Amino acid sequence: MFTKHTRLSASALPLRTTVIALALGLGAGLAAAADEPSVQIYGIVDIGVLTQSKSGTSGRLTQVATSGYRQSVWGFRGKEDLGNGLKVFFNLETHFDVDTGEFHGTGDAAGSGPILFRRQANLGLSGDWGQVAFGRQYGPALLAHLATEPRAFKEQFSNIYLFAYNQYAATLGPAPAGINANNDVGIFLKNAIQYRNAFGPVQVGLAYALGEAAGSLKKNSVLAAGVTYTGPVVLSFSYQNMKDGTTGEPVVKHIGFGGAVPVGDFTLKANYLNVKNADPSGAEVSDVDGLSFGVDYDWSPKNKLTVAYYDNEDKRNRSDAARSLVISNDYSLSKRTLLYVQGAYVDAKAGATIKTTIVAAGVPAQDARTTLLNVGINHNF
Repeated sequence: MFTKHTRLSASALPLRTTVIALALGLGAGLAAAADEPSVQIYGIVDIGVLTQSKSGTSGRLTQVATSGYRQSVWGFRGKEDLGNGLKVFFNLETHFDVDTGEFHGTGDAAGSGPILFRRQANLGLSGDWGQVAFGRQYGPALLAHLATEPRAFKEQFSNIYLFAYNQYAATLGPAPAGINANNDVGIFLKNAIQYRNAFGPVQVGLAYALGEAAGSLKKNSVLAAGVTYTGPVVLSFSYQNMKDGTTGEPVVKHIGFGGAVPVGDFTLKANYLNVKNADPSGAEVSDVDGLSFGVDYDWSPKNKLTVAYYDNEDKRNRSDAARSLVISNDYSLSKRTLLYVQGAYVDAKAGATIKTTIVAAGVPAQDARTTLLNVGINHNF
């Protein structure tokens, strides 16, 4: 069911590429004109080769793999200064697979139709009071943990998939899971209103996705929050609650905590994620814990070594579990281009499912130990 083209992805990093920046001169000696609207085209192109010792009940599998380090995207970002400290901004961002050139699959509910701007399609206002955005957008829960998840939610071999696949269950259907059609793998919220602001060293995000159900504000809604403290250490917290589209009962409950401590050239990280799934009546059907530890080592100006360990398990079904060790190195060729090498050792139990995997395409093989190696190149523009 989950091929290399059904990968669900994680959060994006800020990208900077100025496309239009106009200044008008109206004559010698005159002051510069007021700020003009600006638009940026930006993106990530990421591709490599992935080989694994087992693939289901078959043997070794080697393939050209899109997006091993970060998701491949392109988009438009714009803003205009409205004066008096007020600005308007927009984001349009799509997701594609480099190996085939196809649009990347989505985690939207059946019947959602083609999704052009899978990752972002929003418009908002910002000022000294913070910013508010309307439309399809990244939820604050995952963004809160970018600095504390041991591999910063890399597109391959990280707990981006525990976060995403457990919330993907709420759009799959049919029973036993309840259905919330107002999100895409819990990372991208639809019909959402989100407020973000920084209060000193504390970054806060709060989002509410309207369920758009007649006669009810609860049905099909999503409430999400993320908080990150960045000081001598980094601390993170996340919360997300999705309601069933028919009954209004909670069908996904997520909570997460994380921390990162710099020690010279090293950064120590720890992260805990929990996601509970329920049926439309609210009765719990899964309770997945993801515990992870890691260390980054900047061993040269151009190299970063990361070692991470993941222990993921469904407490309602102990056979759905996987323990994984990941070792990777990122080598910067320039400010925009890097080479990456990342290897994983995955020990999956007999009942392991996508809910406990760190591998983009799902569990490599149940009741087996699998080694995976991914080598690739990532370019930002």
